[in-house]
Amino acid sequence: MDFEGYCVKCRQKRAIKQGKVEKTAKGRAMVKGACPVCGTTVTRFLSKKEAGK
Repeated sequence: MDFEGYCVKCRQKRAIKQGKVEKTAKGRAMVKGACPVCGTTVTRFLSKKEAGK
């Protein structure tokens, strides 16, 4: 599944490369991956609807 997140280094929305769905310590779903342009770690929290997919 493709996800898009905000890269704070590029200051633009980018497609998350090799994104993996993870859970935070409080149980919230998020996608974690790398920015395809600069390589910085990009994270994005998911809604319950997106996390269920």
